[in-house]
Amino acid sequence: MVTVVENVQVLLLAGVLLAACLAKLAVREPVADVPHGHGGLRVHGVPVAQRPARALLLLRGRRAGLVLGLVEGVLGLALLLSSQFLVRVVATIGFAGATWAVMELRAHRPEAGCGCFGGLSVKRVGRRSVVRAMLFTAAAVVSLGASRAGLEVPRLGTGRVAGVLALELALFASLSPELAVLCGRGRGDARARALAVGRRARRDVPCERRHSPIEETLATLHASGAWLTFENSLVSAAPLDVWREGCHRFLVYRARLRDTDMDLVFAVSTAARARTVDHALLPLQATPPPVPASPAPPPPAVVVPAAVVPAVLTRAVPPSSSSAFPLAAPTPA
Repeated sequence: MVTVVENVQVLLLAGVLLAACLAKLAVREPVADVPHGHGGLRVHGVPVAQRPARALLLLRGRRAGLVLGLVEGVLGLALLLSSQFLVRVVATIGFAGATWAVMELRAHRPEAGCGCFGGLSVKRVGRRSVVRAMLFTAAAVVSLGASRAGLEVPRLGTGRVAGVLALELALFASLSPELAVLCGRGRGDARARALAVGRRARRDVPCERRHSPIEETLATLHASGAWLTFENSLVSAAPLDVWREGCHRFLVYRARLRDTDMDLVFAVSTAARARTVDHALLPLQATPPPVPASPAPPPPAVVVPAAVVPAVLTRAVPPSSSSAFPLAAPTPA
């Protein structure tokens, strides 16, 4: 039974590689809505650009996807036709690299999809995708002990091979979100027509009431000449404040021009067509000087009654016996 399990892995991996090749060649990946490829991080509700590993950026292109699909197809055919140990080693290394790529995408750009099966892998990279990649790698490691090519595996016993293969296919199907996308592509044309009708209906909505997501505003702003003019002067890629009034959405950025800190305000139109972008530079308000503290009030004056004045003077200035001229007694007031 162990021999059957080891050889079934060769047939399973060959089928997976051929399916990935066909998906990459036949189904194109959708283009991102926002040209700058923002990630999941948001500041004030605005997405901020995040960059994954450079190797992953190279694999996201159309040409790189076609080349990768052809390599997977050749490797799948080699597993079917050849029983060489080197072929299974190369397959094991390939699945281990795919597992690393899926884990990197989940850590940095989970919303972009893993691209494992071309345009079908558009859903967010989750735990199921990581577990599936790890199980594929484990199956590749188990296949190192196989002794037959993929086409020779049914000779070991059709019933046992079919049973093991059916169990593994059911397990991997439960971990594959691409099946739901594939089933929904049949209804895609009708849905696209409904969306087109909805877009035509939304064109008649006034601009102040039209739904305009922040991604659309950012795409319009980044493609404008005003953004290209002041892009290098911005202090931060995230706006300080964002709000919408009427037919415009306003975005405030901190900029530094001629060694002076200023607020750069962009007004992006929310219309369905011919959206415009205006800007204004506002100098930062100077901090007002501190208000000096009020001086303490003088102490209240002491009022002495007139009847007490003679007695006080008499005690304060006693007559001196050694003086040649005696002092006269004070006159009562």
